[in-house]
Amino acid sequence: MTDSITHFVGIDVSKDSLDVHILEPRTSFRCSSNQKGRTALLEKLPAPGTCLIVLEATGRCQRPLVADLAAAGHAVAVVNPRQIRDFAKALGILAKTDKIDAQVIARFAERIRPRPMVETHERQTQLNELITRRRQLLEHRTAEFNRRDQSLPKLVRQSLQRSINALSKDLEKLDRAIAELLESDDDWRQRLERLTSVPGVGPVTAATLVAELPELGQLNRKEIAALVGVAPLNRDSGQFRGQRTIWGGRASVRSALYMAALNAKRCNPDLRDFAARLHGSGKKPKVVIVACMRKLLTILNTMMKTQSCWRTRSAVAS
Repeated sequence: MTDSITHFVGIDVSKDSLDVHILEPRTSFRCSSNQKGRTALLEKLPAPGTCLIVLEATGRCQRPLVADLAAAGHAVAVVNPRQIRDFAKALGILAKTDKIDAQVIARFAERIRPRPMVETHERQTQLNELITRRRQLLEHRTAEFNRRDQSLPKLVRQSLQRSINALSKDLEKLDRAIAELLESDDDWRQRLERLTSVPGVGPVTAATLVAELPELGQLNRKEIAALVGVAPLNRDSGQFRGQRTIWGGRASVRSALYMAALNAKRCNPDLRDFAARLHGSGKKPKVVIVACMRKLLTILNTMMKTQSCWRTRSAVAS
């Protein structure tokens, strides 16, 4: 965080309104969440570059606001609502209203100073929407497959099959739209080429990383592992020594990495040898796959940082 940040702003986002609180001076106000209200909000905020604006991740509601704030040059951080709630409890604030939530978020911004998200643009938002919709349709199709396999009446199976066929067609259209959008941007196309050069990382995983992990290549290996949620967390207290576990992070990115790590264990020589060493040392299968996910993420992060494509360890040594 730069020294130019002198103001901290918390915004509680709802479907119809935005509750805003600015620390120093302590100012609270409300405006509508439509385009007119967001324009009025931008006029009341401190100058871009002098304030950190924090809001909660509320699904789709915050996306237009984040896009407008980023386009205006503001530093914006989107945080997990659970963090804000835990922070409020730590301060002894148990009451919960929109105005109080905005004040808590502003104090969270001042005390914690979360990392601002990478500036987004219209095509980034469009890519995120396409990736999210693809994931939703995939989950729906999987559920329909399960229902079809468990259904006996012929009419029900036929109905489920028609639904599966329709979902498959929609998925094909989305895959084409995602590919075309990624090809339309030079930076995205280069990132996609680097990511897919790694054995085990396919187009779907690469597109998910481009869309939902724009920080890839800008953080160190520990930070990126914690951001995704594959960093082991301690469970120690007093004389108790618990197992290390992973928790939190970006679930959608973690799911994509999980499938990529499964493939990489078979076809990527470096990951295959790494997994074999862990299995040989007696590590549990879940520990091995998480370790492979973390190692694969570290490799991808380094490649993005150095702007290089995949090379095997033997090729690097030679």
